[in-house]
Amino acid sequence: MLKKIFYSTFLSLFLVSSFNVSAAEEVNVYSYRQPFLVEPLFTKFTEQTGVKVNVVFAKNGMAERLEREGKYSPADILLTTDISRLVELRDKDLVQVVNSEVLNAAIPKQYHAQDNTWFALTTRVRNIYSAKRLGEIDINYEDLADPKYKDRICTRSGKHPYNVALVSAMISEHGEEYTLDWLKKFKANLARKPQGSDRGQVQAIHQNLCDISLGNSYYFGNMLKDEKQKVWADAVYINFPNQKNRGAHINISGVAMAKYAPNSKNAQMLMEFLVSKPAQQLYAETNMEYPVRADVEASELVASWGEFKADDLPLEAIAENRKTALKLIDQAQFDL
Repeated sequence: MLKKIFYSTFLSLFLVSSFNVSAAEEVNVYSYRQPFLVEPLFTKFTEQTGVKVNVVFAKNGMAERLEREGKYSPADILLTTDISRLVELRDKDLVQVVNSEVLNAAIPKQYHAQDNTWFALTTRVRNIYSAKRLGEIDINYEDLADPKYKDRICTRSGKHPYNVALVSAMISEHGEEYTLDWLKKFKANLARKPQGSDRGQVQAIHQNLCDISLGNSYYFGNMLKDEKQKVWADAVYINFPNQKNRGAHINISGVAMAKYAPNSKNAQMLMEFLVSKPAQQLYAETNMEYPVRADVEASELVASWGEFKADDLPLEAIAENRKTALKLIDQAQFDL
């Protein structure tokens, strides 16, 4: 009975690929990134190096599994989305320092940890989508609290990591008192209780349930490429907020090396490959995100949305405000 319970719990957390830990030339990856986004990169890496990439794909539970496995964990590389998830791994002492001139040269300073425990691989903008029926608008994150948008905004949970990071950035810019007031007024403008995904908010705009929503930039590209969801995307403008002041909020997907990585040499080789120009170009074409390297262009579709000013706030600052952001979201009763 206990074996059945353990097996059921294990399957609920992970889609498992078996590891052969004894193999000499391999690297083991735990990934929150979907298979279609990273498998082409791993295939190319193996072709170039001969090192086999074994992958466990997960939707959640990475930190818990690493804690459970301890020093016997086969994990070498941890791939994840959002700065908060990377910081969680670091704060729980589940990653190690990687001193690599290649990584430091390729990745702008604000997009990797000062202690070299995590590194960005791609960037994404937290955009504000607006219904085309409104016409083109110039909007800031601060405007989400403007009474003129009462009953006109949709968003996913305030406690979703993407929104927590945005609230953390607002704290860095304006302080706690302002941000709490902003959250309360933002909530008062919601057309419905926070729910669903970023794509679901664009669908709600298409259905005339609201006029404004938050969403990461790459979702827009993926919706445009999806036969069913293209009609949703066609109903909105993708707006880059705060273009006349500090710039649009940036988040990342990133990578870290597991604390007990049994194949640390191969792990560093893979990390450095993922920031190489060919890999960054493949990333850009596959996942509709922005390359972290400044010398690699975005895909043609992503580039068609236009140039924008990005907030230069270091992600370390966002990470430092994460707990405070969660506290303020609770105080504002944002999700209730």
